[in-house]
Amino acid sequence: MGKDSKSKDAGAKGKGKQAGGGSDENVSKGKGKSGKASDGLGTCTYVKARHILCEKQGKINEAYQKLQDGWLSNGDKVPPAEFAKVASEYSECPSGKKGGDLGWFPRGKMAGPFQDVAFATPIGATSAPFKSTHGYHIILSEGRKN
Repeated sequence: MGKDSKSKDAGAKGKGKQAGGGSDENVSKGKGKSGKASDGLGTCTYVKARHILCEKQGKINEAYQKLQDGWLSNGDKVPPAEFAKVASEYSECPSGKKGGDLGWFPRGKMAGPFQDVAFATPIGATSAPFKSTHGYHIILSEGRKN
């Protein structure tokens, strides 16, 4: 009984036993959701988000102030429909016409800081304004999936 090779292998070589080698490493990491990954942050493959993009910092701060005044300063989450109104008023991205809706996008599709913030913002939460190569953004996270 002490030499149960199945359990010994499962811990050390679990990912090596799956077919396909390298590409399975990410999959097996994602499945280890028991501990710190249970909040769903950092482990998902896709995010659904809306955003507001402004070239000037003053304009993004104005948009953020609207979100603050309406919801955030009370500790409330911004309803997606209300975020969409602010996005259509302030955003300079073509997605602004759709209320800033970016739909689902995978890890690796969006540039540096945008991806980092999008994948770190909890579902239903709104990010603080931040700068990317495209300008200044505010993100509303609407969903996550693997």
